[in-house]
Amino acid sequence: MKKNHLFTTIALMVFLGCGQTKGIPEPVQSKPLPDNSAWKSFSGDKRIEQRVDSVLKLMTLEEKIGQMTQFSANWSITGPVMPDNFQPYLEKGLIGSIFNATSVKGVRQMQEMAVEKTRLGIPILFGQDVIHGYKTIFPIPLAEACSWDLEMIRRTAEIAAIEAASDGINWTFAPMVDIGRDARWGRVMEGAGEDPYLGSKIAEARVKGFQGGSDWKSLSGVTTLLACGKHLAAYGAAESGRDYNPAELSEHTLRNVYLPPYEAALKAGVGTFMASFNEINGVPASADKWLLTDVLRNEWGFNGFVVSDYTGVNELVPHGVAKDEKHAAQLAVNAGIDMDMTGSTFIKYLAESVQEGKVSEQTIDNAVRSILEMKFLLGLFDDPYRYLDEKRAQQNTMTPE
Repeated sequence: MKKNHLFTTIALMVFLGCGQTKGIPEPVQSKPLPDNSAWKSFSGDKRIEQRVDSVLKLMTLEEKIGQMTQFSANWSITGPVMPDNFQPYLEKGLIGSIFNATSVKGVRQMQEMAVEKTRLGIPILFGQDVIHGYKTIFPIPLAEACSWDLEMIRRTAEIAAIEAASDGINWTFAPMVDIGRDARWGRVMEGAGEDPYLGSKIAEARVKGFQGGSDWKSLSGVTTLLACGKHLAAYGAAESGRDYNPAELSEHTLRNVYLPPYEAALKAGVGTFMASFNEINGVPASADKWLLTDVLRNEWGFNGFVVSDYTGVNELVPHGVAKDEKHAAQLAVNAGIDMDMTGSTFIKYLAESVQEGKVSEQTIDNAVRSILEMKFLLGLFDDPYRYLDEKRAQQNTMTPE
């Protein structure tokens, strides 16, 4: 009888547990930091901080959330045609960034609409995967890492930046600094291999190459790109080498093997990070407050902004930690995601979440300040078309040094 009673109890526990989300609590309203400045400037330049605040004061909540939203143009598939799915948002000034839009002519069309046809005229940040060259292609990052030639690696990133910036791009989703120790992993060629020391040195070199140096002032050059360290964190530690698989790691291994290249990128001045798709010890990166806030911001002192990976916020639902996409948006923004890449969860649900007290408007303001600051540092508020010069594109693309 006792055995039957025990079996019934266990079966009931399993039944009640089915369909429930994992052990991430309901999102709570974010708490302001005590010194009235939860947001900290990337540049530390008071003049730029004042300009950021002057724009923020004019923005509605919907416009703020628009800055936290990125759409994909998918021109690699359709050619330079504006997709219908985001044109209404663009016309209302509700887009902060566009992914996969290239060519001076096409980018200019969208930038003109954002700057000249919307209420506030806030310029758009145009992003692209510029990994190992843009039009001029260099060896894959893993092959470059085999050279141990840090100056060459810095230089190839610099050349890629010059070409991409000539084509209207101002943000690259690189370098990928994930440590890869399993050759079965499908993206192992995009990183620097298995060694955290070499990976850290190469992360530093690539950031300096893309951004023109480690000083934030170098971002104002028309031949530089805003860099993005990815994928935070331990994307290369996927179980069995299968992409998107969970990573089960002790904190000792995480800190001594997998995290050093991200911190090296930060110290080199990287302006943005991308959260990874995978879970670390059961918690997806896009919902991991310990990783994105406690470590990245509070411990390491990062003051740029964090973008999710492609629909990474939406995928908190199949990960089992979010009940629906609205819940996913709340978890992500409260964990430390500042921009939603192509998933549209922020633009759909964050305003309502603020009204319900699930997300504080200060959390929104902090994210938007960081995004606006990068646009100021890139010079986009002073000249939104500074990356759009067809003559320079012809001179700088696939030409001899």
